[in-house]
Amino acid sequence: MISSDDDAAPVPPGAPPAEDRGTRTPRGRRQEIVEALLNDIVAGQFASGERLITEDLARRFAVSHTPIREALSTLAGIGVVELRPNRGAVVRRMGPRDLIDLVHVRRALECEAIRRACGRVSTELLDHLAWQFGRLLTARDLRGQRFVDLARRLDNQLHDAIASACGNALLVTELNRLKLLFRAVRDAAWRRVGTPQHRRLLEEADEHLAIVAALQAGDRRQAHRAMSRHIRTAIRYWLPLMSSKSPSE
Repeated sequence: MISSDDDAAPVPPGAPPAEDRGTRTPRGRRQEIVEALLNDIVAGQFASGERLITEDLARRFAVSHTPIREALSTLAGIGVVELRPNRGAVVRRMGPRDLIDLVHVRRALECEAIRRACGRVSTELLDHLAWQFGRLLTARDLRGQRFVDLARRLDNQLHDAIASACGNALLVTELNRLKLLFRAVRDAAWRRVGTPQHRRLLEEADEHLAIVAALQAGDRRQAHRAMSRHIRTAIRYWLPLMSSKSPSE
């Protein structure tokens, strides 16, 4: 869908030049907007029940209304906003029960994916991931944000590789639809008291190593068990999000 000229948002002060903005594809820019809004919602920057006004968001992101509407539709599809008649997009309240349900759904999807992917993930990739996760556990040259960035990148790479190798298109679609929410909650949990949770990142690296080892051995049962344990332990870090969000909730 192509927006009309009168639908275009004015460029706010400090926005990147038009030629820089034009280097992004519409899909890539829309994805950036989805991720930015999702991170704000999970971190409590928007109160539950708060309206997300298209015009304000278009001004914030220096885009037309069209990618904003598409981004809000995507967020509605993963359950963090509601599209209400005469009110538009409204932030949906997320409580402890929602996070527990999210963990259960994620465990069901990820455990089925790894069971199917066992024996189908590249040996070279698994060897690389095993080395990198081992490095996270032992390297002394990784500190602060470098450590967090590498942990996040490896986490994404492992779970994406498992999904890609599972051989079930519908399962991949559901994992891709929900992974933005999984990862936004993960990142917020890591930062919930203002600094990344270093101990949790080390625990996750150890859990990921167990997953990789099971995949390397081609052991479906052990891979399923390692993935289930990894997902279950996340709830201990996700639930405190509910007590550290904005007081307006």
